[in-house]
Amino acid sequence: MKIATLKDGTRDGALVVVSHDLARAIAVADIAGTMQVALDDWARCEPLLEAVYQQLNADPDMAGSFAFEEAAAHSPLPRAYQWCEASVYITHLERCRRSTGRDLPQQLYTEIGMYQGGSDSFVPPHSPMYCFDEEWDADIEAGICVIVDDVPMGTSVEEAGEHIKLVVLVNDFSLRRVQFPEMTKGLGVLLSKPANAYSPVAVSPGSLGDAWTGTMLARPVRVSVRGEVIGDPIGDVDALFEFPALIAHLAKTRDICAGSIIGAGTVANRDPARGSACLLEKRAVEILEGGGEAVTPFLRFGDEIRIEAFDKEGVSIFGAIRQRLERPERPGPRPE
Repeated sequence: MKIATLKDGTRDGALVVVSHDLARAIAVADIAGTMQVALDDWARCEPLLEAVYQQLNADPDMAGSFAFEEAAAHSPLPRAYQWCEASVYITHLERCRRSTGRDLPQQLYTEIGMYQGGSDSFVPPHSPMYCFDEEWDADIEAGICVIVDDVPMGTSVEEAGEHIKLVVLVNDFSLRRVQFPEMTKGLGVLLSKPANAYSPVAVSPGSLGDAWTGTMLARPVRVSVRGEVIGDPIGDVDALFEFPALIAHLAKTRDICAGSIIGAGTVANRDPARGSACLLEKRAVEILEGGGEAVTPFLRFGDEIRIEAFDKEGVSIFGAIRQRLERPERPGPRPE
């Protein structure tokens, strides 16, 4: 099934079921008013939502249905109990580290690296990326995430896949000039990671068909910046770890609450023809292959980005993340 959250003036929005082609939607408040409510009671809600999804696909004009507009959607979970991200596409890390003369820690080849980010509020997929200063080097990071139900502490890799209930795309918005000094403190990233935006639509693994391997999304993620496609890396290619391993890793010492979002990191393939899913990596490739100098600038105010994935028939699977970098109207921090 495909489900989304419409902006309605509340913190958590209103849950709707969306047709396969993203053309129609229908409210399902009688089943669950919000996506978090549905995830909290997934065993009951899932078959009911799936039945509505099948009916909507068979009869797009069914009573109560309406045209689905991606711009009216919030991120599927406008806020979440937890957001954690790994970095399983080692090619991305290798390129970025080598371009600055840094070594990649060897344990990242054999052990999962993961950080916990802010999840008290996300932004809609067609909202601006706000940044006070262009000199903070704003960047996008296109990734794939799963949303889980309740996962007990100690869940094994073999069991973890059963807890994947929804799949989404993410723009893990980053401020590179803020990020690197922050990382040297050794306590993770926070100020350099403003609010994420997720795809307008969340999709159940069963509705992805052969685009879902059972553990990863097997489709290219197309990334455009300033109207130019900079990459279309494939989600199930060159990943050192897959989502069940990420879930089991997080559940090693804690229960995971329903509605937690787990990301695999910036998508990257070893094939250079697949390009890059973020500007930092694109600049790294330019440094490594073009004489030591990056020519692609980070985002400037007014620049637009787009992140999207399509099925084999060319249908957008999750809808598009479409954002523009803008300066907030509120006063910014004083210069240091």
